[in-house]
Amino acid sequence: MRRVGIIDIGSNSIKFFVGEKCVDGTIKTIVDKNDIARLGEGLRETGRISDEALERNAKSVAAFAAEAKENGVDKIVSVGTMALRSAANSGDFTERVKELCGVEVRIIPGEEEARLSYLAILSGMPVPDGDLVIFDTGGGSTEFIFGRGKELKNRFSVNLGAIRITEKFFSDDPVREGSVEAALKEIGEEFGAAGVAGHPVKLVGMGGTVTSMGAVKHKMVRYNPDIIQGSILTRADIAEQIEAYRERTIEQRREIPGLQPKRAEVILAGACILKDITERLGADQLTISDRGLRHGLAFDLFSK
Repeated sequence: MRRVGIIDIGSNSIKFFVGEKCVDGTIKTIVDKNDIARLGEGLRETGRISDEALERNAKSVAAFAAEAKENGVDKIVSVGTMALRSAANSGDFTERVKELCGVEVRIIPGEEEARLSYLAILSGMPVPDGDLVIFDTGGGSTEFIFGRGKELKNRFSVNLGAIRITEKFFSDDPVREGSVEAALKEIGEEFGAAGVAGHPVKLVGMGGTVTSMGAVKHKMVRYNPDIIQGSILTRADIAEQIEAYRERTIEQRREIPGLQPKRAEVILAGACILKDITERLGADQLTISDRGLRHGLAFDLFSK
């Protein structure tokens, strides 16, 4: 294989990556984009992907598959994460995707998602000799990876993401008084029960919430992955953004430089998740990784 196309189907967004293996073994990015298509919308209440979300997301996958072929890929790989792991009708979705574009969607367990995320970090930034914690928070779940240097020690997935918190606590617009505190309480209880703990020398965050908050910090009208990769979010940055999202309506959030308009609904929940993680792990700051599961999967495929 010289060039691969990867479609990562999450609860909140579909990420699309085309990578090419260079002569020196590095992976060159040809395309890297996303569509916030909200596959997990309403899933918490019904246990099923709605007809509208199913069709919307299946068509998004088909459009990315067509773009992959236009870019001359040798192989298209599509993976599904939390929403497809938990939905009772995930088979209907995978069948619809296959019907539209012939792509087989592989639903991966949370542990495999975490392993690929760890590979993404190892391939994209310097890793300290001491304890390292990586987290990837999405719409439906948050993956945690605990390592030391280049050795992965432990990994697990918590069924807690921005969509569930948004639907449960932030359905009012603007949000109700006390809703942020209630959300933080539940997030803390969930992560505590799951055993999220430690004092890493480095905390790395990945996923759309983290990169979006980095873009907001930099007031980035046009997203630049080179600036985001390796940049820092402090606890103060996170607290400041929570207040900014709390006091605005969804429509007003859409005007914030750096924030994708489609992410305006769920960004407050994502920011609350980041607040708990940094405090729980005793970290004054986190390092942002623009790389994610799709990059780890490309690294994995090209290594075989």
